[in-house]
Parts: sequence; structure tokens; C-alpha cells
Amino acid sequence: MGDNLIIDENDRDHHSIKIWEVNEDLLARMQQKISAAPQILSASAGQSSCCIFRVPKSLNDINGQHYQPHIVSIGPYHHGKPQLAMIEEQKWRFLGTLLNRTKNNGVDLEDYLRAIHPLAAKARECYSEGIKFNTDEFIEMLVLDGCFIIELFRKLGGVVQFEHDDPLISMSWVYSFFLRDLIRLENQIPFFILRCLFDLTLMSDEEKTGPSLGRLTLNFFDNALPRPDAVLAKHSRLEGKHLLDFLRSSFIPQEQCEPKPDGFPKTHVIQCISYLRRAGIDLKPGKEDSFLAIKFNRGVIEMPTIALDDFMSSFLLNCVAYEQCHGGSSKHMTTYATLLDCLINTSKDVQFLCDRNIIENYFGTDAEITKFINNLGKDVTLDIDSCYLSRLFNEVNEYYHNNWHVQWASFKYTYFNTPWSFISALAAFVLLVLTVLQTLYTILGYVAPK
Repeated sequence: MGDNLIIDENDRDHHSIKIWEVNEDLLARMQQKISAAPQILSASAGQSSCCIFRVPKSLNDINGQHYQPHIVSIGPYHHGKPQLAMIEEQKWRFLGTLLNRTKNNGVDLEDYLRAIHPLAAKARECYSEGIKFNTDEFIEMLVLDGCFIIELFRKLGGVVQFEHDDPLISMSWVYSFFLRDLIRLENQIPFFILRCLFDLTLMSDEEKTGPSLGRLTLNFFDNALPRPDAVLAKHSRLEGKHLLDFLRSSFIPQEQCEPKPDGFPKTHVIQCISYLRRAGIDLKPGKEDSFLAIKFNRGVIEMPTIALDDFMSSFLLNCVAYEQCHGGSSKHMTTYATLLDCLINTSKDVQFLCDRNIIENYFGTDAEITKFINNLGKDVTLDIDSCYLSRLFNEVNEYYHNNWHVQWASFKYTYFNTPWSFISALAAFVLLVLTVLQTLYTILGYVAPK
């Protein structure tokens, strides 16, 4: 009550007191803001259905170029940007060629729109940010972007022939940009939209012998992430939230799930390669299909080979950003990024991994890879006690702090690390043996003379 009382200085002598009254406009503005739905982070952002996010500013400030589409926009976040207009025009051409085929099956544009309409509200909830398009505009965008992706997959997968002198084929640089743009976290539409449009546009010959949507997706990215045909076939029926999550899920080993936090003792991150080697821990290339399938056995960390290039760097960064934003997602890529960040401190650590064929460097210099790896794990949150490599971290730390291993490794490092140190050690050993033998013969000659 006292805060509402204002004493007028001019009327202090007359003991005049005025009561401050709340401005009606102020009340109305505040009530309007209270009742207004958030736009930057929508109410659906905390739900399990939400899976397409704006990349957090902290990550954007470090690796912003890897999160922004360069030639094609998919979904609402980058829709209508002038620098993406060239491919936006090509989308309508692709939609036209698709319609020309499906008309033979009695499926026209109206059927596409009717099929997506019941899914529009569900698709809207997949985005963490409020979408400013109305229902008709949103459905148009989903149909156009979804049909473009499916038609692109079919054409590059050999299911449908490209038109003669298609500009997207004659300009070879476009394909590499498509690969990277289609795995940007901010550049996604829900996978169930793609599934609906794919099933709707299936031709009769495709239904019998054609590849599934999953196999078309894996084939499309196979040039950037080459894997054996058997591996691709194993994941052809995989489902995902969107293309990024689908591709990410195809690398997660089923046998390497994330444990509950209480399943293991307190976990600590491991040392860099230089320190691990001094403790007798070696690193060798693993033979598993996925680079996430990492093992530790008898002092050896086995890491399958990973080819680091422009695509893989964007893929890893966007997977980590997705796992940071999506609460229901596993944290396999974040854990892998943390492991690399632990192992690599200097360019010498990168050089060692390259020499051991664990990293194939198509990215740049060793210093550039070091910077990328260190940035990959920067400003990233991970519950290390419940990550899929928590057991490995514990086993490596236990081995690292074993005094016997450290002493034996130090001995080998000192005397057997290089050919010259080995020759010096061997020469010293031979000299020691000869000295002992000479002493022994001298004693024998004194004790038992001829």
C-alpha cells in the first residue's frame, strides 16, 4: 500500500497525498503479451514431436556457415530468401515432371494437396519456431519441397530419367551443395510428409521392383558417405524424424545403447593421444561399419576410419546441434564429438590418427582439423555418465592410471620408440652382458685355475 502513495512536494505543507493509479493502456499491453503465443520458441518446442530447430546462437557463432543453406531452402525457416531463388524455380519444374507421370495413375495436384492437408497441423508442431504461413501457404510449401526431394532422389537414383540437357545435371557443382543443404538442421521437413508423398506418387513398376524411400535416401547420400551395399540394405526400412535424423540413425550401432546414469561409477573424460600413448594406450583402426562403433581392449582403442571432408564436417555439426536441441534424441554424435575433442589437442594428435588410418583427411591441414574438432565439442552439453561410451571412458581411465602400465610404457617409449634408441639400448645391453661374462670368467679363473 505504501508504494502506491505519492506525496506531492508542492503540497507537502498541506499534507496532500495522491494515490498512483494504474494506466489502462499499460494493463492492456501487458495482458496482450501474456496471452500472446510465443513466436521465437513456440509452445510445441518442448514436446517430443518437435524435431526441427533453429540452431542455438552459441553454436551459430562458432560454425555458422555449416547451418545455413547455400542453394536450396527446405521448410519454412529459409523459405523465400533471394539467394535461394534459382533452385526455387527448379522445384516447380520438378513438380511438373512428377505430375506428368502420376496423371497416368489418376493422381493430380489436387490429390497431393488433399493428402498433405490432414498432416499439416502435425507438421507445424515439428518446428520449434512459430510459422508465419497460413494453412494454404504451408501446405503448398510442404508439397513443393517434398515433391522436389522425392523427384531428385528418384532421378539421381536412376529410377526416373533426367530430361535432356537438364541444368541441374550439366552444372556438376550443384550436387555437392544439394548433399550439404539437405542435412542442415534448419532446412528440414518432417519425414512423414516425404513418406506420404512418396507413397502417393509410386508408379506401378516401382511398387513391385523399385527401391524404398529409405533406400533412395541412402543411395543419394552414398557418394558422400560410401558404405557397403549390405549396410545400406540393412537400413533401408529405417525411420527418422527428417532426413538429417534418418541419416544420423543409420550410423548408430544397435548394440551400443546409452546406459542409465546409475549403471557405472562416476565417469571422467580421457586424456589426449600424446598422454595416452605414454601410458601404453595405442589406437588402431576398427573394422566396424559405423565410425561410432568404438571399442577398447587390452590397452588398444579401436576406432573405425572416418573420412573428414566438407560434407562430413557439416553432417557432424548438424547432428550435434540436433541432439543438443531435441531432448528425446540419443546423444551418440555428441559423445563422438566429445571423444575426438578429448583425444585431439594438437596437430601431432591429428597426424597420429591420420598415420593410423583412423582419419582420412580431405578437409585441410592438420591444424585446420584440430581447430574443427575443438570447435565441434565447444559449448556442447553432455551427461557423460549416461553416454554410450561411458564404459569405454572408465576402462581407458583405469588403464591410464595403472602404475605398472605407465612404467612399462615409459620404458618402451624411452628405449624402443625410435630405431636409434633401440640400437643404443641394444648396444648397452650387449656391453652389459660382455662385462658380466668377463667378470664371471675372471672369478672362475681365480677360483678354479687350470
